[in-house]
Amino acid sequence: MTALKAYIVTFNCGREPIQPQTFASHLFSALPKSLPAPDILVLCLQELAPLAYSFLGGSYLLPYLSPFRRAVTIGAESLDNASYVNIITRNLGMTAIMVFILRDQTAQVRWLETAGVGVGLQEMGNKGAVGIRMGYSMGEEMLDMTFVSAHLAAMEDAFERRNEDWANIVRGLVFVPVSPTTVRKTTKQRLPQESSNASETEPLLDAPPEAKGDSIPPMSGIYTPTSHLFLAGDLNYRTSSTKPTVNAYLTWPQPTKDPKAPEHFSHLLASDQLTRELRAGRTLHGLQEAPIDFPPTYKYSNHARKLASTQEISNDSEPETWDWAKHRYPSWCDRILYLPLPPWMAAGPHALSHKIHTEGYKALPLMATSDHRPVACSIDIPAEAIPEPSAEEEEENKEDVRLVPPFELDARWRERRETARVKEVVVGLVCYMSLTWEGRGMLIAVLIGALGGWAVVGSLLDW
Repeated sequence: MTALKAYIVTFNCGREPIQPQTFASHLFSALPKSLPAPDILVLCLQELAPLAYSFLGGSYLLPYLSPFRRAVTIGAESLDNASYVNIITRNLGMTAIMVFILRDQTAQVRWLETAGVGVGLQEMGNKGAVGIRMGYSMGEEMLDMTFVSAHLAAMEDAFERRNEDWANIVRGLVFVPVSPTTVRKTTKQRLPQESSNASETEPLLDAPPEAKGDSIPPMSGIYTPTSHLFLAGDLNYRTSSTKPTVNAYLTWPQPTKDPKAPEHFSHLLASDQLTRELRAGRTLHGLQEAPIDFPPTYKYSNHARKLASTQEISNDSEPETWDWAKHRYPSWCDRILYLPLPPWMAAGPHALSHKIHTEGYKALPLMATSDHRPVACSIDIPAEAIPEPSAEEEEENKEDVRLVPPFELDARWRERRETARVKEVVVGLVCYMSLTWEGRGMLIAVLIGALGGWAVVGSLLDW
């Protein structure tokens, strides 16, 4: 095997469960027909479920996660009856990530780490990021791979807030082992001291009791010298910094294959905020993206969603018209990016004749359950581990983001996450009791019980 094949999908679920059969029929449409089933399938999900269920988590999310597992099973049947195992699923509030491995390759996953950070209100998980890092064995090589699902701030004029959300993700997304018995090798990256008075030998972040030996790595952030990095999500960067005027929709993109036509989406793509901010070095530092050759993924109208539930759109075609919501500029909110191979692999003993390749990058058809279109990307990852750079290579590449991330890790990340988690549970309970039928039923039952008890006590006192 000369390359590891990964397939990444990002989808803003609109807080509704998907229809497994419909999602499955389009799931692998970004995979070129000549390619075999991907070794790794990663689903990056945003707005997975309503706020109450997302913040409470656990079994409340099963009705929203299980349809995706079912869709993967159905969709894989079209790939020579491939079979996938969901090796890990994690959520941080409303953002989730699901990693699937081909059934006959699950033993090649040697270790797993997870991370999560909220960047929403009071650092809660209505917005934020959740990540999975894994060690994947390929012969004598151990590939270190990081997958992150993210959801940044909304609204046209909030691009600076989105940049700050990214900064907070880099600061707060700290990876820790899923199990202390299966961990990766030590790397050089360490957290900064919490204050100038702290002892240089005092650990800022405690590892599990079993994880005190030299074989246990220090906790690391989204950038590490030896890891591949793939980021997918509803990044929410828009094509305008102001809300649309009343008649703006008359000039918005419509299906055409002529790039010179005024209605071709490429004209609007020139105003993409993410492209601008990335080139200016203000967000997603070091990451790259395959060329975009698909229409905006947001925001489709309710009428378009109704049509999506009744019309069958093939994977290789677009509807006759794109029915946009008139109060939001059509935008490429949903994106998949990756960190290219480091410079120390381009020369010397680690020279490679190949790079990370994207075989397909496209928007899947609109689903009736969301005003976003899913986006998928098929990626070839070279089957060679990224080595630790030598001292000389570090000096030559001292500005590389793997070695010097754009923002330092927050030494208080755990404390901040635990505080935010308490808030999430409180908000989740309030929303559950006030906004769901089950919660209202429980609240009414408690009130009836309390009134009944009071009546009994009152009757006894009168007696």
